[in-house]
Amino acid sequence: MFKDLYLARGPLAAFVAEGLAWGSFAALVPALKPQAGLSDAALGTALLVAAVMAFGAMWAAPHMDRLLRNWTMPILLGVMVAGFLLASTAAGWGIFALAMALAAIGAGSTDVAMNARISVLEAAHGRPLMNMAHGIFSLSYAIAAISGGLAREAGLSPLQVYLLIGAVILGLVLVMLAAPVSDSDAEPGTRGGAPLRWGFLLPVGAIVLIGFMAEQATEGWSALHLERTHGAGAAEGALGPAILGLTMAVGRFSGQALAHRLDEAAVLRWAAGLAALGALVAAWGPGLGYGYAGFAMLGLGVSVVAPMAFAWAGRMTASGSKALAISRVAVLGYAGFFIGPPIMGFLSQGYGLSISFTAMAVGLGLIPLVLVGIVARRG
Repeated sequence: MFKDLYLARGPLAAFVAEGLAWGSFAALVPALKPQAGLSDAALGTALLVAAVMAFGAMWAAPHMDRLLRNWTMPILLGVMVAGFLLASTAAGWGIFALAMALAAIGAGSTDVAMNARISVLEAAHGRPLMNMAHGIFSLSYAIAAISGGLAREAGLSPLQVYLLIGAVILGLVLVMLAAPVSDSDAEPGTRGGAPLRWGFLLPVGAIVLIGFMAEQATEGWSALHLERTHGAGAAEGALGPAILGLTMAVGRFSGQALAHRLDEAAVLRWAAGLAALGALVAAWGPGLGYGYAGFAMLGLGVSVVAPMAFAWAGRMTASGSKALAISRVAVLGYAGFFIGPPIMGFLSQGYGLSISFTAMAVGLGLIPLVLVGIVARRG
């Protein structure tokens, strides 16, 4: 594990940076929402605008990577931090939507770049790294969610929290620049070798989409669900996303070992089933403890969905096209990362958060029942 951590330290620094930024956001949503004067639907609409803006940026990320090379992740993370800083001071829907668009553009494009680099390292060294990388994100997310909740209890403003997060990310940028990953696909003027197999990559992208949709929707709305439905305080509400992040970290580090022993199809079937059950428990459990238990089950299950799908795509794609294939799967999949919270907002406005989490459970059920079989046949 220490060898793997050192080997992937450059892109892993980007995973840590994103975990810190989004974990803090999850804990600060209950403060950011009234500060900007947003209803549930208005918050969902702002996040939907951010998702639309980010989608084009993610599709163009491989081209930006060929142009910026080692500066890709530092520059894009700078855009993300600027967006969150602006969101932490936003006092209206327009400014908040613009801020979240900047954060989503920077974060989404960085996701494409860092996952592509992890895939390149896996192919070059013959070691599974994807679950570990996403586990690092989850651990960082959990730490930031807990710290964000405690910061709210202590009276710190969202701006003060994100100024601290920005200083930490600046240090992580230095790690990225000191440990660049050589990727021939990202060299200026070069193109991938073999054509992409869209019949295989599209259902893989759908798996990632559903996994990230459930993950990000829970990250963004779990604290509100616990506070609104069960009367939890700020720190108790922050435990929702914190528990999700911690159990996702446990699941992903465990997935690092499972990747040596089980095939992707088996892991995805069991993991998605557990996540769907956890979403139902969180949605309809009669007390705060049931909410915590449901989010823990959801975190353990959904933790390995995206990493295993990314690893599956990389393993089944010819050398010379791995980075581009991972990028396209990421573009398809990370749409779920951004459309999950808006869907939750719209459903919550009309039917309540319990129905919102039930919809997430239905989506997760499609992975073992439909999508895994399609990917296995086409792979």
